[in-house]
Amino acid sequence: MKALIQRVRAARVEVAGEVVGAIDQGLLALVGVEPQDTLGSVEKILHKLLNYRVFSDAAGKMNLSLSDVSGGLLLVSQFTLAADTKSGLRPSFSSAAPPALGAEMFDLLVAQAQAKHPQVATGQFGADMQVHLVNDGPVTFLLES
Repeated sequence: MKALIQRVRAARVEVAGEVVGAIDQGLLALVGVEPQDTLGSVEKILHKLLNYRVFSDAAGKMNLSLSDVSGGLLLVSQFTLAADTKSGLRPSFSSAAPPALGAEMFDLLVAQAQAKHPQVATGQFGADMQVHLVNDGPVTFLLES
């Protein structure tokens, strides 16, 4: 499982012109599911999402986590993160999980995140989404389980 995280001042996801998920300060996580992902992958990536230290402390050092700052977490499924881009000029999606497994793992991640963190919003799995964000920094990292 992969999560491309961006520290944001605000972010929202729209589907067909309607806002389906939004947060203020926090993390936007674009999540890609791979065929080998399991409950263990979900638990590991969620631990990183909640505890990765990307927010500034009083001294301006990246030393605080999402949990420390009580920020929002916006989870957006994005199967293209699992694409194989090593050769050629067109991505291959054979390394992405099939839609049923992707939905199952993403839903599990959302449920566990909601159980462990007070501010969780999501996009809509499989939908054509428009993601709006104000990247803070910019700060962007690729996390892997």
